[in-house]
Amino acid sequence: MQYTLLNPETTFSSKWYIFKKTTELGKIYETIAWTELEQLLPPKTSPKGAPAWLKPQGYFGMMFLKHYTGLSDEKLLDLFHSCSSMQLFCGILLEEHQQIKNNAFVSHIRSYLSKHLDIKDFQKVMNSYWKKSGDLENTHLLMMDATCFESYIRYPTDVKLLWECCEKIHEKFIPSFCRENKLKLPRTVFKDKRKHYLAYSKNRKKGHRKTLRIRKKLLNFLEKSIQLFKELQSLVIGYELNIKTKNTFSVLETVLKQQKELIEDPTKSVENRIVSIFKPYVRPIKRGKENKPVEFGMKVHMCQTDGINWIEHLSFSAFNECNRLTTSVLAHEEVMGKCTHLAADNIYPTNANRKFITENGIKTNFPKKGRKETDFAKAKAEKKERNELGKKRSTVLEGSFGNEKNNYMLRKIKALKAETELIWVLFGVYTANVVLISKKRERKKKEEQDKKAEKFNRIKAA
Repeated sequence: MQYTLLNPETTFSSKWYIFKKTTELGKIYETIAWTELEQLLPPKTSPKGAPAWLKPQGYFGMMFLKHYTGLSDEKLLDLFHSCSSMQLFCGILLEEHQQIKNNAFVSHIRSYLSKHLDIKDFQKVMNSYWKKSGDLENTHLLMMDATCFESYIRYPTDVKLLWECCEKIHEKFIPSFCRENKLKLPRTVFKDKRKHYLAYSKNRKKGHRKTLRIRKKLLNFLEKSIQLFKELQSLVIGYELNIKTKNTFSVLETVLKQQKELIEDPTKSVENRIVSIFKPYVRPIKRGKENKPVEFGMKVHMCQTDGINWIEHLSFSAFNECNRLTTSVLAHEEVMGKCTHLAADNIYPTNANRKFITENGIKTNFPKKGRKETDFAKAKAEKKERNELGKKRSTVLEGSFGNEKNNYMLRKIKALKAETELIWVLFGVYTANVVLISKKRERKKKEEQDKKAEKFNRIKAA
């Protein structure tokens, strides 16, 4: 396998010069701390295996390209073969006849980064790089809020979940087990249950009684199916399921237990409730929104400094974001410096948080407590400052959430594992950041050129 690696520090190339000076990807390339990022991944110590197509820089580059282009893994790889700018962005230049034939190449990179990349270290490297290069100026202001990046799953209902469990056992587990151990397939009523489920699902209006009736039927059928599969396993002495099947089967047993509890007491709240057998780590998160009261995915506590978003905390389980204020301020001061102003929504001003910001002399947009200020002019100025902070939070910070979800593939996370979903969200957020930094640099460069031109014209006119 022959390919060319270009190092901008030691190699001069016309393609490299054109890439950096004229293309948008080249300008984005300049905003990323490649050398520091490479050090976050472990070096290859073993000489075994084929040489890698990409350097560690290329792994990060491919993830940035994924969210920048918004393409699927296969389409991104096809475009990568024909686009020299994308290849240079990843530190490689392929010959015309060379192609990466592994369609899962991008997915493998995502899995590798999920195992070896620490999210906090990545964010610290990028934020520090932008701080040192002067891209972040208003670092005294910290804004924070929570958002949910939903996983790509069908909308969960109890009937759908129970039917998927039954399908998993009768269409995959039992046939594959009998085929592998040369056993005769047992007779079941699976086809009849499928007819009942399809007849229910075709109804436009599904009443409560119909739904409860089919839930009980599917619950009983699932319990018998699980028992049947266990009996089949007992017929083969010394047989053990593989790890993937064993984990999925334990998920089915957990679903059975949870659904039994819900049938017995519908008002009961089930802890760690499973809503998808394919992504059992996803939890329902109540958000209290009018159009979407419950979301299914990852809840993220996002902070913003001078337009740049960074992840302070994330979890697939629900958490109260107001408890994250202290840690967010400390994390901000570790990289960005002293925090003097803070903007957050109305859930944050608890007594503990108010005490913390008072001790640290931080001005916020929180409603004032206690007696009214006797100095009218001072009270008016403080109110104006609070309103400006609140307006900036509601427009800039919440607007950035919509930008990331609509333009950088964070509307629905299509990764298949919890670890790869974290990497998906991380690079979606930071792709939006590098584009913003690139535009900020271009705007600054244009302003400097305009000033020089204006100065030259004044001298020429004099």
